[in-house]
Amino acid sequence: MTDEDREAAGKEFSRVVNMSPAELEKWLGTEDSKAVGWTHEGEGEAVGHQSGRRIVEIKRKKKTELTDDDYAHMRKVVGYVHRHMAQGGPAEDKAHSKWRYSLMNWGHDPLK
Repeated sequence: MTDEDREAAGKEFSRVVNMSPAELEKWLGTEDSKAVGWTHEGEGEAVGHQSGRRIVEIKRKKKTELTDDDYAHMRKVVGYVHRHMAQGGPAEDKAHSKWRYSLMNWGHDPLK
């Protein structure tokens, strides 16, 4: 990954992840957060929930501490958020939808 790739990934990650580490940590502790998402066979935690914990770690690092794996995860988060935002969510009660809850596990609150 080039420095240019890292810079682009970091900028877009910062743009789409609109929850602070504290907000995301608080959200990840809720039952609504734990009730959504896809789980790998044999695991107890959904992929999005795992991603949320990783996002908190990444956001708390200094730029000089970020690894290529961190940047790869940032790109994964950006892709997820873009795909799910394109779906548009439910017509009614977006605030209490699995669509919103799933996005929030990935650090993006679509109602912000």
